[in-house]
Amino acid sequence: MKIGKQTSPFQSICTSNPETIIVRGHDLVENLVGEISFTEHIWLLITGQMPTDAQRRILDATLVAIAEHGMVPSVQVSRMTLAAAPEALQGAVAAGLLGCGSVILGASEAAGRLYQDIVDEQKAAAGSVEAATETVLRRYRAEKRAIPGYGHPLHKGRDPRAEKLITLGEKVKTAGIYAQIARTVERVLPDIIGKPLMMNVSGGIPCVLLDAGYPLLALKGVPLLARTASLVAHLLEEQQRSIGFIMSSGAASVISYDGPAPAGFVANEN
Repeated sequence: MKIGKQTSPFQSICTSNPETIIVRGHDLVENLVGEISFTEHIWLLITGQMPTDAQRRILDATLVAIAEHGMVPSVQVSRMTLAAAPEALQGAVAAGLLGCGSVILGASEAAGRLYQDIVDEQKAAAGSVEAATETVLRRYRAEKRAIPGYGHPLHKGRDPRAEKLITLGEKVKTAGIYAQIARTVERVLPDIIGKPLMMNVSGGIPCVLLDAGYPLLALKGVPLLARTASLVAHLLEEQQRSIGFIMSSGAASVISYDGPAPAGFVANEN
């Protein structure tokens, strides 16, 4: 993104007057509220177009697939933030989202960029998808970059969420080059890294979304939107049955101090 003088003082998402609110060219009250789903609204906001039924189903499925994943770090920090600042629901949600990066919830975007690199390589070389995939994967390895979207600490075989998304893409007939590439990466990887790694949900999400016409630059927003809903659920429960300080105490009980201390000192923080 260029930093400096802005030469295009326009935006095309929303405007209004005292009588009407316009969102992406649609009358919010007359055409959108009560008429379309939130998933459709997300697609409209991001792309400027109403989704087809297939596009809506794909986006909806990816949001459902990634929304909840148990007591992951983003959930823990949200709950502990709310326990410490019960008046700041928005702060607790923000705390959880701020912890979503390359390890947690960022892999979908990284995998999408991997797939796009392969698409670009295939077009530039005018060769096969498999040859382009091998070229890009070897480049990643030479640059000591991780291969995002493959392997999972729990799902050693198939990640059922990825399989469901790929199958849905085929069912609604949006599956295309990105799904082909995702499968090819899985097939080629053992020759590149010496062991098989199966596609995980972070590999499944971008391939079905990109095939459906969702923009690459907005990929990271999908897991962030999905996890926001989950964080709100966890924070409601935190207000009703708080475990934030239990988690904090649990961390203190299993992590020991190994720094310098006076002779004879015995830690007893409890």
